[in-house]
Amino acid sequence: MKKYIIILSVIVIVGVGAYFLIQSPSGDTDVVDNQNTTTDTTGSQGGTQTGTTQDGSSLKSIGKSVEGRDISVYRYGTGDMELLFIGGIHGGYEWNTSLVALELMDYLDKNPEIIPANVKVTVIPVLNPDGLAKVVSSTTRFTAKDVSSSQDAQVSGRFNGNIVDLNRNFDCDWQATGTWQNKAVSGGSAAFSEPESRGLKTYVETQKPKAVVVWFSAAGGVFSSNCHNGVLPETRTLTNTYAKASGYGAYETFNYYEITGDVTNWLAKQNVPAISVLLTNHTDTEWSKNLAGIKALLAYYAE
Repeated sequence: MKKYIIILSVIVIVGVGAYFLIQSPSGDTDVVDNQNTTTDTTGSQGGTQTGTTQDGSSLKSIGKSVEGRDISVYRYGTGDMELLFIGGIHGGYEWNTSLVALELMDYLDKNPEIIPANVKVTVIPVLNPDGLAKVVSSTTRFTAKDVSSSQDAQVSGRFNGNIVDLNRNFDCDWQATGTWQNKAVSGGSAAFSEPESRGLKTYVETQKPKAVVVWFSAAGGVFSSNCHNGVLPETRTLTNTYAKASGYGAYETFNYYEITGDVTNWLAKQNVPAISVLLTNHTDTEWSKNLAGIKALLAYYAE
């Protein structure tokens, strides 16, 4: 009997050891590289999205919003040089910026060969999913027909679940009270007080993208970033390259009203070239113009 117990104990110990040996840990904020491991592209608002899309582009949440929605990241290409595109920082108020990002994803799905071998393209279509959820039923896939016609709902959708304007929550000239047009808006209790902006901060500091494009609406133009250190030469090139190809005007500063806590200006503070592309209105994606700008950037960064 004793011999039987000893043998059984050895089997249990070996089994447990083998289980832990085959486990592979994964980080919470790292984007999964391209691997054809799953075809689940929808995810859920409550769970971390991990895996690959049907064409092989990877995705993962870089964090959760105030209300617990995933902030999903999608990657295309396998090069070492990363170009990051961001939509939906103002959620439901600028829902067309998320649609532009989704159109980019669809285009890369169908035309992967457009990405140079040395480049990978990363897309965050909705940085403010709580704000977008105020005007559409889904923050993963939607069309213009799904958007609430209520102007009050769309305006409220500019802000996250804490009623903070995320584009006033980054560390460049941050103030607790910022300005939007002629209105006072919350910039949060401190720079990066909001989980959405912290998630992007961690991603940028970890992944170190070569350049960043953030879509906004609506003024119609490409604007350089700057946080009191002058416009970076590479940022000026980004601005002019995207503007010339797309037909938007090129501007070194946004001077319609004072901006504090702006994401692209914070990126400039980190010496990351970044531009703001402002769509002309709040309803159109102007896809042909933006596709031309995107193609120009890909060509510029190709080896």
